[in-house]
Amino acid sequence: MPDIWAQAAILVKVLLYVGALGATGLVMIRLIFAAQTAPAEALLRRQIRSLGAVALIAAGLGFSLQGAALTGGLDGMTDPEMLGLLWQTPVGDVLLYRLIGASLLVVGPAFLRVGEWGALAGGCLLLWSFAQVGHVPNLAQTGVQALLFLHLLGVAFWIGVLSPLHWLCQRRDHLQAAAQLGHRFGQIAQYGVPALVGAGAVLGALLLGSVSALLGTSYGLAFVTKIALVGAILALAAANKLRFVPAMAAGDSAAARHLAISLRVEGAAFLAVLSATAALTSLFSVPG
Repeated sequence: MPDIWAQAAILVKVLLYVGALGATGLVMIRLIFAAQTAPAEALLRRQIRSLGAVALIAAGLGFSLQGAALTGGLDGMTDPEMLGLLWQTPVGDVLLYRLIGASLLVVGPAFLRVGEWGALAGGCLLLWSFAQVGHVPNLAQTGVQALLFLHLLGVAFWIGVLSPLHWLCQRRDHLQAAAQLGHRFGQIAQYGVPALVGAGAVLGALLLGSVSALLGTSYGLAFVTKIALVGAILALAAANKLRFVPAMAAGDSAAARHLAISLRVEGAAFLAVLSATAALTSLFSVPG
């Protein structure tokens, strides 16, 4: 069983993932689907800033927890010498990226369209930071970090649509906007999702190296769990695209209610995937 510092690190990492992917995704959705999300504009700005703040706090806590893990005590979280040493490593560089990126997400939405582009830049910087630490940087292949970054952009885009679509489909006077958002997102997703899954498969293959590692190691079995959760999300997304969104576009309010439930389940499944990812990158070593 992981010690208290490892458990705390996993929890903070989940919060960082939720904040970074959620805020960046909302900015992307707001910029790409401005007309469809206009009724929820004020809500989305608040959510972007709130999730950006979550990422900002989680980034700082994650850095401090690494100091505590090294010293084995709570005092390590504020030990200037220990934190100073960490600051001079790639961990310090990553913290700087995250602080700048999350700050832009918090401040950007206050400045309307120009600020939203600044927030997008901050979100991209935040997502890029994930490619600088963890298991992927240990791979020697050129372009792997860029592939992970693009994969994370796709995940953020998908997560970002959940909140505005859920908000719109619960309001009778905005059902057509919800249907249009769902339809336009689905048009992009029919190309984006295969690319997203393909990128994830390539990264998994590079990390694991063989089928035996997938089925015969703790890392591989944890990865299988993550794959199963992603499969559940894909099934829900297919139901949304093929059944609920078209029915809602035809004026079926019952379909809108079913879509709202499906989106909540999809959000919970994404949270489970992010939790599995946090555990995978914190507790297990890459085979070989």
